[in-house]
Amino acid sequence: MRGKYLIIPCLLLWAAGVSAQQKWDLQQCISHAQAHNVQLKQQAQVVKNQEISLNSARNNRLPGVDASASQSFNFGRGLTIENTYVNRNTLSTSFSANASMSVYDGGQITRNIQVQKLQLEASMADLTRAQENLSLQVASVYLEVLFQEELLDVARQQCQLSQSQADRIKKLLDAGKAAESEWADAKALVAADEMSATQAENNYRLSLLTLSQLLELPSPEGFSVVKPELPAAADVVLPLPDAIMAEAVGIKPEIKAGEYRVKSAERSILLAKTGYYPKLNLGAGLGTSYYKTSGYETTSFGRQMKENFNRYIGLSLSVPVFNRLQTRNQIRSARVQLYTQQLALEQTRKDIYKEIQQAYYNAMAAQRQCQSAVAAEEASQAAFALTATKYENGQSTATEFQEAKIRLAKAQSDGLQARYSFFFRTKILDFYRGVPF
Repeated sequence: MRGKYLIIPCLLLWAAGVSAQQKWDLQQCISHAQAHNVQLKQQAQVVKNQEISLNSARNNRLPGVDASASQSFNFGRGLTIENTYVNRNTLSTSFSANASMSVYDGGQITRNIQVQKLQLEASMADLTRAQENLSLQVASVYLEVLFQEELLDVARQQCQLSQSQADRIKKLLDAGKAAESEWADAKALVAADEMSATQAENNYRLSLLTLSQLLELPSPEGFSVVKPELPAAADVVLPLPDAIMAEAVGIKPEIKAGEYRVKSAERSILLAKTGYYPKLNLGAGLGTSYYKTSGYETTSFGRQMKENFNRYIGLSLSVPVFNRLQTRNQIRSARVQLYTQQLALEQTRKDIYKEIQQAYYNAMAAQRQCQSAVAAEEASQAAFALTATKYENGQSTATEFQEAKIRLAKAQSDGLQARYSFFFRTKILDFYRGVPF
């Protein structure tokens, strides 16, 4: 019995720990999404496939070895040395092993290894780019969850204000100091705010569902996020686009991938030119055979295998003379590919600079909106406090009180949206500078 009483506290502590673990910060969300995202797994397979291609290119330096064995039977009439035909059965067996390796190939293997290395680097940069894009997507949805959660808190505060006013009017009605119409208006305000709170809660749950699906979680139940500290907009100094671009050129994976592909295209030209050079191969082998014809005396299998054993070693030289201009066209095609990759890299740099400029001006606008929203919220808060005091003293109507409350709620909503928008815009600027979320 004592063991049972010990188990219960342990289970409660474990459940509390599990519950606490479900409150994730932004970095945890990003790490989980990157570990479980299907598209990232597919991109990782592209990298693995390129690693195999590089390994295959390196293995071309190794000699190739193969062994073979053959067994044949011949039946029926055949021509003899006396120019006559006789029925004869023959049996033959042979074994051989051969090896060959490249001695000189004009640098073809070396150039191919260089190309495959650069292609691997480009694939890894593509994977990093996909991870960064997913991180940005997770951050956007994460902040949307926080925004909807803040709106839900505002809606609940509005409900509490309306309910407290309704309770006050009910007491006044019971004391004969308020009219039935005031009580009816107060109940209507409570019902309207409760409906708004219900809609806000639904929006919050939907945003949480979107984030959980992005993280590949089975369900959003028991899942919540940590609220980060939002910096004051006035305290943030935004870096200029040119300064951000100077950092982005050296770190952004899409630029690095483009640079690797340009270098790979340059090596591909050299690889194509190896078709003009001669190829020298070293070959070696050994073999033996056994032969038997019906009607003739034949030495034993073992003796023939020993006596027929042979070995060879040799060099073979292949000199290209004319291959229907295939090498020339391969070189021309490689040069076209190089120019195409150079244009793609130039376009990538231009696109990133445009995105940085847009992100910078969006951040500036969000910063100004945030500052204006803070001032508007403070003014609305003061106006609502004054209207609420008048309403409690009977100097203001329920309609005026509701309008002031709506203006305060809108100011709070606009302020939250402005703060989270500015926070996200600054994160985008950090994203281009290589600063992790």
